[in-house]
Amino acid sequence: MTSTRTAPRRPAAGYLFIAPFMIVFVAMLVVPLAYAGYLSLFREQLIGGTTFVGLDNYVRALTDERLLGGVLRVAEFFLLQVPLMLLLGLLFALALDSGVLWLSRFIRLGIFVPYAVPSVVAALMWGYLYGPEFGPIAQLAGTLGLPAPNLLGGDLMLGSLANIVTWEFAGYNMIILYAALRAVPSELYEAAAVDGAGAWRTAWSVKIPALRPALMMALIFSVIGSFQLFNEPQLMQRLAPSVIDSAYTPNLYAYSLAFTSQDLNYAAAVSFLLGLVIVAVSYTVQLALTRRRT
Repeated sequence: MTSTRTAPRRPAAGYLFIAPFMIVFVAMLVVPLAYAGYLSLFREQLIGGTTFVGLDNYVRALTDERLLGGVLRVAEFFLLQVPLMLLLGLLFALALDSGVLWLSRFIRLGIFVPYAVPSVVAALMWGYLYGPEFGPIAQLAGTLGLPAPNLLGGDLMLGSLANIVTWEFAGYNMIILYAALRAVPSELYEAAAVDGAGAWRTAWSVKIPALRPALMMALIFSVIGSFQLFNEPQLMQRLAPSVIDSAYTPNLYAYSLAFTSQDLNYAAAVSFLLGLVIVAVSYTVQLALTRRRT
């Protein structure tokens, strides 16, 4: 007698578990991206209506001085804000992990709370603090007999925005790094103690090297967030309209094109190019860090 073996059936439960995610992923990401890509290949004209123009919108975007200026501005913002934010998150995480702080749980919660504040509320709050006439900073400077700093001026606006974003997300990065520190094997600390390493030496030679994957992840998130900067400049624009125009950041420019100028096709092309820039910069940063580690 010959016996035939039947291939084991794949359980359908796994597909059922991932089905809700796949439905939301396709409906909220894949379909909008495909539709935006479709829109970017057309142009609305007074004569002829909607016309297929191929890659003309992308060529126009690559030569758009306002868009290129916004990209350079957010790149400068990234270089100014992200290193400071990650450094603060790292210092907070190391301080909490050291175990020498009193009421560490309340301190951790206090550092993380700004991340729970909506960016709209944070921008409005800091906009009031930055006020050149009635803001607390200007009043304090007047009390001390000092000139009030123009924190909403053209020279300091980028730093003011960087301060808001740092205040919002330093605690978020602190939580990521602190969770990574809690996962470091205790054997490494014991070995460092046996070798006579103190707290500073342990932090530099054991903890920080163990945080490299978490730091890389936080850096990639920061790249994405920096080039998608929108809420803060969009709200601060009402306080300093002469400094922040409709093309101050690429995201703000795409929003203005779509909802103010009603140029949906060109806005879609700008958004696609911004996505490609984010992917390229993220990949370059990851590649550079990986090569350095190797």
